[in-house]
Amino acid sequence: MPKLKTHKGAQKRIGVTGSGKPIRVKSWRGHHLELKSSRRTRRYDGKAVLGSEHASQIRRLLPYLKKG
Repeated sequence: MPKLKTHKGAQKRIGVTGSGKPIRVKSWRGHHLELKSSRRTRRYDGKAVLGSEHASQIRRLLPYLKKG
């Protein structure tokens, strides 16, 4: 059985919590934050947990992602 290749773009964007749930950083948080309102930038704070509907796709892109 050959080794599977990790999707490097997904590897840079998707992590995993201590309990094994996949997480991502919210978009629109990169730059030009001065011209975005505080209310708007607060909305982009933190991480977002990815839903279970994406589980099979994440498993395919990141076969060696630690689970739990």
